[in-house]
Amino acid sequence: MIASIKGEIINKGEDYLVLQVGGVGLMVHAPEIVTLNSKTGDIANLFTHLVVREDNLSLYGFEYAEQCEMFKMLIRVNGIGPRTALAVISTLSTDMIYQAVISNQPSIFSTVPGIGNKTSQKIILYLQDRLKASIDEGVIGTVHDINSDLMDALVGLGYSVIEAQTAIQSIPKDSQGDLEERIRLALRYFSA
Repeated sequence: MIASIKGEIINKGEDYLVLQVGGVGLMVHAPEIVTLNSKTGDIANLFTHLVVREDNLSLYGFEYAEQCEMFKMLIRVNGIGPRTALAVISTLSTDMIYQAVISNQPSIFSTVPGIGNKTSQKIILYLQDRLKASIDEGVIGTVHDINSDLMDALVGLGYSVIEAQTAIQSIPKDSQGDLEERIRLALRYFSA
């Protein structure tokens, strides 16, 4: 299994990067935020998961280990393939996924392109028991409330839900600022 990969970005697309590792170019499918923030010539270090199919080997890469673990859980849900799981990770932060599962809010998953009500319910049912044991609900709830308010503010400023979520994911994980500070950081993403 390929657990991580580090290499120079020699090409990129909307949902993938091509990393040169030891003279070999490897295509790594990645969340939108990773591909948007990457430039050709940069060195990328990604946590990865190899999906093996009868006729295809596909490598999926993530900036954080928790995103990779969430991806692995999502592809175990009946009816969720790697592309849909990648869309979930691209659209929703892991904190929002945790919050949606804990508070039983399938409507949050419905914001992901290609996921309807039935699939949202399947995700909630599958992940509920697996996530509840490993989550401190108070911490996740606080992060969600700030991100929820931030999402509302950005949408109120005219950005789409996907643009707002991408900006929220671009905010450093260790950022503990209040709502105003997080809005400033999100707006900095749009000005870059």
